[in-house]
Amino acid sequence: MAKPRKYNLQERKRRAAVIHKKLEKLFPGNLATPLNYKTPFQLLVAVILSAQCTDDRVNIVTQPLFKKYRDAKAFANADKIELEKMIFSTGFYRAKTKALIGSAQIIAGEYKGKLPDTMQELLQLPGVGRKTANVILGHIFDTVEGIAVDTHVRRLAKKFGLTSENDPDKIEKDLCELLPQTYWWNFSYRLKAYGRIYSKAHQKELDTDPISKQLAQ
Repeated sequence: MAKPRKYNLQERKRRAAVIHKKLEKLFPGNLATPLNYKTPFQLLVAVILSAQCTDDRVNIVTQPLFKKYRDAKAFANADKIELEKMIFSTGFYRAKTKALIGSAQIIAGEYKGKLPDTMQELLQLPGVGRKTANVILGHIFDTVEGIAVDTHVRRLAKKFGLTSENDPDKIEKDLCELLPQTYWWNFSYRLKAYGRIYSKAHQKELDTDPISKQLAQ
């Protein structure tokens, strides 16, 4: 595939509008994370584990994980080696273990087991970036402050000419500039779903998907 072109703001806004309309048609209604969780803290754990890992794999791992460690206090006191073994298959298991235990210790201690409810506070937790914070704020506190940029969103935003950035935070800033805030939440999940079904990363020909065809018209 050719190197993505850079477009001016007006053209990027046009493209974003076309993409939003198509995604809304393909994936109507409000979408939610496919990650399995029963408590706010479990969602935090699942999102941290989902970095560079499929949601399906995370759901397999968290099933026994949440039975053994039921809350922030349990994770805060978890044996490091044992936790590493349980999450090994999600990749980057050492860094994720450090993030899980570190975040759990702060939440269990400073927040009495409850998740902080602001972007600023969430970003102070080990292993929590804007993507994770956006997911938590949206699902748990019904607050939308940005667009969660994962690998699918990053790849497709660049492919469709919505951004030329590589840094997730800069990509998020570009996307938020192109769409009304009321679209932000579903845009992320719809784009992620689109990538899974219509434009997978391993496909050799990436310009034959419905949105690419429509943008080329």
